[in-house]
Order: sequence, then C-alpha cells, then structure tokens
Amino acid sequence: MIGECGRRGGYYEAVNIDEAVMAQLLKLASMAVDVMVNPPRPGDASYEQYTQEVDAIFQSMKRRAKKLAEAFNSLPNMTCNDAQGAMYLFPKVEFPQAFVDEAKALGQSPDGLYCMQMLEATGISVVPGSGFGQVPGTFHFRSTFLPQEHLFDDFIGGFKKFHLSFLARYSPNL
Repeated sequence: MIGECGRRGGYYEAVNIDEAVMAQLLKLASMAVDVMVNPPRPGDASYEQYTQEVDAIFQSMKRRAKKLAEAFNSLPNMTCNDAQGAMYLFPKVEFPQAFVDEAKALGQSPDGLYCMQMLEATGISVVPGSGFGQVPGTFHFRSTFLPQEHLFDDFIGGFKKFHLSFLARYSPNL
C-alpha cells in the first residue's frame, strides 16, 4: 500500500530555502518515512484507524481494477486480463489494418499513435505497450486504475467514447 501513487519515498535538493521552512519540510518528510517503515502496530493509538484507511484504499483499488478490466473487455477489439498485483492493466488491442498502415506511414508505432490520439481527445494518458517488449504484431497499452473512485465512471466513459469513435473512424463496418 505504501507504493500507492503519492506515497513514495525519495529525496530532493532544497537551495535558498528559509530555515524555518526547511525545518517544517524535514519534519514532514521524517514523519512520512517513519510511517512507511514503521507503521502503527496493534495496541498503538492509531492502529485501528491506520488499518481501516489502508484496507479502504486496498478495497477501492481492487474495485477499480476489476471495473476497468471489465470495461476493457466489454469493448470490441480489446481484451484484458485482471490485475496481477500491480496498479496497471495491459489491455490488448486489435487495430484495424487501415490504422496500422496509417501509423507506419507516419513512422510511428500503432500503439504509440493510439495512445497519443487518446491523450489528445480525452486527456487520458496511457503508455504504449511497445515500450514493454510486447510480442511483434500485437498491440497493448498500459493503463493505471488510480483515478479516485468517485471519478472512475467518468474516466471509463471517456475512454469508451474514444475507443468506439476510433473504431468507427478506422473500421466503419465493425
């Protein structure tokens, strides 16, 4: 759960920062790292709240992962396995040959062009599968299921609208 986006450890360089501000930044960073490496234990005052919050996040992520996989699998020319422990899904897309030909004519990978078109049309950012060593002749993209749960239906709706419009443009007889 500590790997959830926004809850990662790291470092930064702070130059020309007021000493009082630096003291507060150091305190905040120290508390965050301490909670990551030394979470509350049974009997600690915050243990019950901590475990409830972690469980709520985990259960929400499971629901979002399942919902997104189901959405991908409901679309034509797309299949997707369930999440296998990461915060990503890798749906396989069967692109119409006209689109594959267009991408090649533009000197781009079809999955890369699809991802860019999706970003431009919807603001949804996914990563082309070609960057992950996909089997030649297959096309995938990597999508996270991290949008907040109350925003998830809109996220899925935007993706579905894009994909169906994409298919209508490149294979109108589908």
